[in-house]
Formats: sequence, structure tokens, C-alpha cells
Amino acid sequence: MEALKYTVIKTEKQYNSYCRILHDLDFSNKRKTKSMMDEIELLTVLIEKYDAEHNVFNTLDPVALLLSFMKEHQLKSIELAAKLDVSPGLISDITHYKKGFSKEIIRKLAALFKVSQEAFNRPYEMRAAPANIKTSPSSGKPTTYKPVSAASRLLQ
Repeated sequence: MEALKYTVIKTEKQYNSYCRILHDLDFSNKRKTKSMMDEIELLTVLIEKYDAEHNVFNTLDPVALLLSFMKEHQLKSIELAAKLDVSPGLISDITHYKKGFSKEIIRKLAALFKVSQEAFNRPYEMRAAPANIKTSPSSGKPTTYKPVSAASRLLQ
């Protein structure tokens, strides 16, 4: 009986190994064959299953999560900006807690890192108040960034 190339992920070491393989396949310059696409899909399912069971996203705020993905994928801000088709300044503002994630950025990040959009669409504290962000009258500190749903915009 032939051993399976991939199995259900049981350890963090195996998880990291599969993430590296998926990254290499996904960012390969080779033309993607049907078997490569099947391998990418299988690895994605195995990694998502492990992520769901180990709930790694809820321990980090969205900016910290983005920074960890950038480190894991060895991406610099300028490289990420190019992949997302945005300015490097926007990525810098996001990673320095000066601006929140737009819906479009959330969609692109989720697709790029193969995670659910909810991973990046959660409240977190802003560290600097841009001109268009209100500060709390009582403390003078920036308000918490809260994702805006379509329903809440209708109520405003």
C-alpha cells in the first residue's frame, strides 16, 4: 500500500511544512497543471481545517495577524502593496495602526493568504488618529476601529 502524500495535520511542525509547500506552489512561476491545482486545493482544505480547530486568528488583532502573515511569507510592505495593487503608504498606515482595513483590502488579503475575511474584519484599537477618525471626547484617544456593515450604515 502506497503512503499518502498529505495527511490530516496533527502538529504545528506539519502545519508549517504544509504552509510552506502551499506558498511555494501558489507563488510558483510555473504554469499550474490540473494536478498542481488539486494539490493546492487539498493543502488549502487541510490548512483551513487545522486553523479552524486551533483558532489561531482570534488571538491576534487584524494588524498583528497581517504582520505575522507578512513575516511567514517573507513579504515586505512594498511587495505586499504591489500584490494588493495599493500604495506602499497605505500598507504602512495599516501596519502602524493609523488606518483601518477597507472592504476591498480585506477581500484581497483573505484571498492572498487563503483565510476567511472575518480574520481581518474585527475591531481593534487604532494607535494614531488620522484627520478623519474621531477621538473620544472623554479621553482624547482614538476610537476603536469597528468594521461597518451595510445594515449599520443604513441606520446612520
